[in-house]
Amino acid sequence: MFFSVLSFVIGIIVVQQFSALPETIWVLCLFFLVCFSAFLRYWRLMFFVMGLLWACCFSGIRLADRLSENLEGRHIQVEGRVLGLPQHDERKVRFDFAVSKSKLETKLPEKIRLSWFFPDQQIKAGQYWQFTVKLKQPHGRFNPGGFDYEKWLFMQNIGATGYVKTRPPPRLIITRSSCQNFDCLRQLVADNLTELIGHVESSGLIKALTIGERHDISHKQWDIFRKTGTVHLVAISGLHIGLIAGLAYLLALKTGIRLNMTSPQVIAAFFSIIVALFYAALAGFSLPTQRALLMLSIAMVAISWQRNIKPVNTLALTMFTVLIFDPLAVLSAGFWLSFSAVVLIIYSLAGRLGKSGYWKTAIKINWVTAIGLAPLLLFYFQQVSIISPIANLVAVPVISLLVVPLCLIAVVLMFLIPGLAGYLFILVDNILQALWSFLSEIAQLPYASISTTAVPFYAIPFALLGLLILLAPRGIPGRWLGLVLLLPLLIVNVTKPEQGEVTMTVLDVGQGLSTVIETSKHVLVFDTGAKYSNQYDMGDAVVTPFLNSKGIEVVDTLLISHGDNDHIGGAESVIKQSRVEKILTSVPGALANYLPVQCQAGQSWEWDNVLFEILWPMQNSFSKNNNSCVLKVSSKQGSFLLTGDIEAEAENGLIKKYAEKLKSDILIAPHHGSKTSSTLTFLKWVNPDIVLIPSGYRNRFSFPHKEVLQRYKVLNVSWMNTANDGALIVKMHNNSVIVNSLRLEQGKYWN
Repeated sequence: MFFSVLSFVIGIIVVQQFSALPETIWVLCLFFLVCFSAFLRYWRLMFFVMGLLWACCFSGIRLADRLSENLEGRHIQVEGRVLGLPQHDERKVRFDFAVSKSKLETKLPEKIRLSWFFPDQQIKAGQYWQFTVKLKQPHGRFNPGGFDYEKWLFMQNIGATGYVKTRPPPRLIITRSSCQNFDCLRQLVADNLTELIGHVESSGLIKALTIGERHDISHKQWDIFRKTGTVHLVAISGLHIGLIAGLAYLLALKTGIRLNMTSPQVIAAFFSIIVALFYAALAGFSLPTQRALLMLSIAMVAISWQRNIKPVNTLALTMFTVLIFDPLAVLSAGFWLSFSAVVLIIYSLAGRLGKSGYWKTAIKINWVTAIGLAPLLLFYFQQVSIISPIANLVAVPVISLLVVPLCLIAVVLMFLIPGLAGYLFILVDNILQALWSFLSEIAQLPYASISTTAVPFYAIPFALLGLLILLAPRGIPGRWLGLVLLLPLLIVNVTKPEQGEVTMTVLDVGQGLSTVIETSKHVLVFDTGAKYSNQYDMGDAVVTPFLNSKGIEVVDTLLISHGDNDHIGGAESVIKQSRVEKILTSVPGALANYLPVQCQAGQSWEWDNVLFEILWPMQNSFSKNNNSCVLKVSSKQGSFLLTGDIEAEAENGLIKKYAEKLKSDILIAPHHGSKTSSTLTFLKWVNPDIVLIPSGYRNRFSFPHKEVLQRYKVLNVSWMNTANDGALIVKMHNNSVIVNSLRLEQGKYWN
């Protein structure tokens, strides 16, 4: 059974590598191949092809539920229900919305994701609203090492994103008190928690452990959890579900035996499933809780029927059931981490000779999972905690055996005896504060965690085989050879430019600019994108992950062209998370804490036979945009011109001072393609082979402007846009300049 399910999983994984789904005729061929292999009783082949077929059909149906392109940008009146807990920050509230009715003949996606900027009414889960919305197809930034937002939207079955228009004003149709569902339950608990524990320091962690709401956990807290390898404890995971269900089972079993009930084990099994179902409902039935519920249900049914099911078959049946309901689960890191953890535990404990005590077994499980999951953590997050076994040895029992049970008891008491619930939450807060102090201390230890560049996919099979050898039972010779198979994880060949060569990556930061320029031994970051809230900016979300994926630890120069948010917003995140040797900017006052140097025309330096020249500003007498730093990068291979947000006035000044020296092979479009820049005269002097436009998808400024694109056409200049092409990677190599679109090269069918 296990290998048949494994074949099914592999078939699903293969489909996820496609850049486009196969046409209908090929899907029909897959169907006939399933029938043919079943007739011949080639069961593993049949399951493999079934995986291919099911993944293609499921994905095709989900893609069909996306917003039609001709509806993008239109004002549409919709009615529907708020799904899940809305997320609030200082500017907006974001929430998922199930559309039940619209004034269109064309069907809208069943589920959309909306933002309401500066709302004047409260949004709650379960409410029914009438909105006028402006929608667009699912679209996200596409960068090396970055988060694939489009993949996440696809997995969540969100067919469009957009925002709420305030004219006409939104209208609340039905309040949450008028409906009865799990979202309403979670919202009710969330409101009571905010009222009861909003003032305590651990309120964000308590909300995460009770209702799965992690939005209030700070960046600092996430950083500590990552360094200590305890991120999995912050979410309502399978571990928590299993332990709570286990405690409920033991309690019910003891009670049933004491009261001399008939079939106490059946009653206990039923009670444990009910408790687990309640806890999973609080978490909004997230994927980890669904997996835990399935495994628990299978185990409890086996207990009730007094059947002895092999653990590996339970695991296989659970995996098969999960993927029948949602084959896209294989795209989730959590899917692989949770199932891999169970496999490791079964492999390291099942069938071993000798008896071990509780603590010895707990310690063994702890270090086995810490070592065993390291390859997957490096593959997905490029980081693994060395101190994870120590941290989890303390944190797992504290969270699972103390904090979570107390939180659940307090949640129930919140509606019965609020005062007592308040005291319990204060006790939980004190426990979490003590645990936090411990985790913070060990996170400061040298080499608490290690980071690496992006791990290639081919290294994972070798690493998994190596782990199986390392974790094999004692007495098997040559277990140390497993270490050799782990080497591809750590020895990753990062291609760097040769002397005189340059690689420039124009990152996709939406409506903004951030560019990373690499020579053989140096790195320059030109601008850092926007800051959208205290919790989210492009420096943290895009620039730093890119640097990490390339193994770049030192930024020799951070150049901030000017003070607009879409250029400087992510600067502090880059400075705090990377070692920045020097900062150049036209607005030194904005980064005064970091001792920046004023950017002025005439500054120049050479790195690895590549010349860097600041051409502008001449003086601080122009507007903010026209005071942007302008950088020219030149080598024997070719040249780039980076212009910030300069407009016609600065362009004319550059022409007067430099004239033919402006000639460049690559031009980063001034001011994102605004019609107030990229004058025809300036373009003629620069005479680029290609223009790269950093702009956001369907941005509110309509950049690049159609007049600017017409100028490119007149001069026969080609152009590319990060909004459509993702990150743009330019390489000066072998006396040629090559530009590649990351979205075109690495995009999958959901992109």
